[in-house]
Amino acid sequence: MLIFSVSNNMLVAKKNVPNSGFHGISTSEKNKTSEISHSIFTRGLFNQAGLSEEIFNMAFNGFSKINKKEILSTDSIITIIDYSKPSNEKRLFVIDLKSAKLIHQSVVAHGRNTGEKYARIFSNKLNSHMSSIGFYITKKSYMGENGYSLRLDGLERGFNDNAMKRSLVIHGADYADESVINSKGYLGRSYGCPALPREISKQVIEKIKDGNIIFAYYPDENYLKQSSILN
Repeated sequence: MLIFSVSNNMLVAKKNVPNSGFHGISTSEKNKTSEISHSIFTRGLFNQAGLSEEIFNMAFNGFSKINKKEILSTDSIITIIDYSKPSNEKRLFVIDLKSAKLIHQSVVAHGRNTGEKYARIFSNKLNSHMSSIGFYITKKSYMGENGYSLRLDGLERGFNDNAMKRSLVIHGADYADESVINSKGYLGRSYGCPALPREISKQVIEKIKDGNIIFAYYPDENYLKQSSILN
């Protein structure tokens, strides 16, 4: 497992001792996490890509907590989906925390019953055809009916823990291509999967598979208050 520290304004990855659970974080640890998060964000110039520092902080704080459970890859890749943005904007960000670099930025589709241009409603229920918010861990890639795809395991009870049962995966789709925006004004929609343009889907999947974090954000008041990872 890796943790990060700031030394001479540089981000340093180092091995950490075992720690379990999402609880017992001291004020000093929170302050250190906030310092590191701000350092990565400013070094990466992620604001220029349209990513909010507030949302990045949530993602990094969640990563830090989940990382203590020793279930993550040592790649230290965070993928953020900002569902508060419309689907005609590049609202998926793949970030390498070690190098503080934005690796990929892309449009991404949401579920057909979540909204049209804007995502509005989210669900954890089977057959809802809606997107789910919260933290996920990536699993194995595979070839399926949508081509090369990536399984996602939801880590948040009541918000996305049915992701595996619902077969929510990252995959490429024609309706997620930016060319669709030119005709409709927004992307086509999925059955709840965060579908990507086919030309980049394999590259993204290869980079984030096997134990990396995805944070699907939306300013849902109930989620922000009830998430066991954010709180």
